[in-house]
Amino acid sequence: MRRLWLTVLCAALVSSCGGGGSGSSGANVNGGATSASGAPACDGSCASASSFLSSSDVETVIARAVAEAQARGVKATIAVVDRVGNVLAVFRMSGALENVTMQTSGVSVSALSGGLENIEVIPATMAAIAKAVTGAYLSSEGNAFSTRTASQIIQSHFNPGELLTPGGPLFGVQFSQLPCSDLATRFTPAEGDVGPKRSPLGLAGDPGGFPLYRAGTPVGGVGVVVDSIYGIDRNILDVDNDTDEAVAFAAAGPLAAPEDRRADRITADGKTLRFSDTRPEDLRSRIDSPPAFASLLGATGQLVAVPGYNDALVRAGTAFGQARSGIRADSQDYAGLDAFVLVDAAGQERYRPRAGTDGAAALTAAEVRAILSSALRVANRSRAQIRRPLDTPARVSITVVDSQGEILGLVRTRDAPVFGIDVSVQKARGAAFFSSRTAAERLNALPPAVYLDRVLVRLREESPAQYVTTMRVFLGLPNALADGATAFSARSLGNLARPNYPDGVDGNPLGPLSRAPGQWSPLNTGVQMDLVYNAVIQHVAFVRGLTADTPRNCSGVSGFDRGFAVTGAVRGLANGMQIFPGAVPIYRGDQLIGAIGVSGDGVDQDDMVAFLGVARSGLSGSAPQNAPLNRRSDQLVPSGARLRYVSCPQAPFLDSNEQEPCSGL
Repeated sequence: MRRLWLTVLCAALVSSCGGGGSGSSGANVNGGATSASGAPACDGSCASASSFLSSSDVETVIARAVAEAQARGVKATIAVVDRVGNVLAVFRMSGALENVTMQTSGVSVSALSGGLENIEVIPATMAAIAKAVTGAYLSSEGNAFSTRTASQIIQSHFNPGELLTPGGPLFGVQFSQLPCSDLATRFTPAEGDVGPKRSPLGLAGDPGGFPLYRAGTPVGGVGVVVDSIYGIDRNILDVDNDTDEAVAFAAAGPLAAPEDRRADRITADGKTLRFSDTRPEDLRSRIDSPPAFASLLGATGQLVAVPGYNDALVRAGTAFGQARSGIRADSQDYAGLDAFVLVDAAGQERYRPRAGTDGAAALTAAEVRAILSSALRVANRSRAQIRRPLDTPARVSITVVDSQGEILGLVRTRDAPVFGIDVSVQKARGAAFFSSRTAAERLNALPPAVYLDRVLVRLREESPAQYVTTMRVFLGLPNALADGATAFSARSLGNLARPNYPDGVDGNPLGPLSRAPGQWSPLNTGVQMDLVYNAVIQHVAFVRGLTADTPRNCSGVSGFDRGFAVTGAVRGLANGMQIFPGAVPIYRGDQLIGAIGVSGDGVDQDDMVAFLGVARSGLSGSAPQNAPLNRRSDQLVPSGARLRYVSCPQAPFLDSNEQEPCSGL
């Protein structure tokens, strides 16, 4: 099986080298990729039933991209998605590269091995879709983020290249929205247009992906691949001449993000984010007069089908916030809280509050509802970090799981970015899993990640079991991950999953859940990557037509040499894990009964909404609580540096002068 799989994949690599709806926006007569004149200043309430991309919109986006590519003498692959990740079209220009190489590290290829680094058989269509999804998923009416923004916030220093600074605020988010996620929906007749859809490669940090807007509200994203490297921007002090980004920038045209919502108008930790190194004056085509789409079919290029994502056609997108999109306003459980919930293709709620599955002390449906309602109230009062205008509420997704990682309830505030749905589940599951008595047993039972090198030779195995040993040695706790004695928050897991501990100081000891410095990269993070690697590789093989699709559980998938057989799959790791803040475990007395995860705004806001969501739930008696003080991970001081549990912002509320809301809890 292994030899056959390699032979077919190598052959594929060698051969590849040689609807109706709202109308299109008016042309930008100045030829600049800026938002339409007169667009309203939206703060979360502009989306309506007419906020979607029509099929003619999609065709025009592609036509603008092709025109810019032709003006530059390059061949591009272009993908367009709607706000919940439905792939509306993929267009490949004749002669465009069929594959890209995943490469994010400045370390030489000979020195760096493992993870997804230097894998050369990634279809360009997958990369283009991932870029488009990233632009759509990271954005909202309050913020417009691009794949260049993503690159800035996922690296080992923030800002990249600045010494003595911690990792990016969304360190690890690239491994979300995975193709193996059990939460993400797929391109099947039964699931229809319901989102959020999965991304073939998670979230992208390679410039060339932008959100698309109509009248101030996001309606989708566009992703472009021209060059052969799917990477990141390691130096943000210069201005790149990036062809992928220039073509995508032109593609957006009058559907570009409003300027006052773009990342370069937003700060994190006092640092301005990046949106695009391409400016309107850099474009070489007239975006106000693109060629007719029909004229492009044939010699110029073709619409292509991508297995698991789309047919070879153009279709309209869905209107975000309407039931067909998979996200609609709540009508049952969260009265007066302006809540939104996930629904299936029949309009039935997917994650309405329910009881836990883990025994007599399990969370009840009423308790889950109370905790989620409490977290919603905290979020609605909280001042957002990454949104404009200033002093608008935080917009987040909130998930409660039981101790086994089963989703007991999931709810969103208005206009929260879509990426936070999957990430809130990852965070909650990670906190519950690593705080449990069974984490060591389950990690020991998982199959190893079977790493491949750039020419598809089996490099080595990386067993998840190694992290049981590294955690015990690093923490000085011989029974860590087997006695349930430590409550790990998402923030503390992030501390332990950085290439240096404490974070940000090169030369400090290796975090026990991280790959070693020199081997670490955004595509080779450590336990986070090892848990999902085989499933991602299986999905790449599926898109290339070589094997069945990956299961809807990222854990337990064996390597290609074992036919991707599933063994030891863990429900609590079904969509991977996340390693930036925003989740805490939930206890009844001394017993772990679940966790809450929050994602969508600044990481301190995520922490606060999760922590106070439990603390202020209003439940009495033997009610669910935050972890006992003596169990929290901030009681541990490995290598002389205390782990963190939660970090709440100062003066965080819009309606109160309360300074330290998490103090003393």
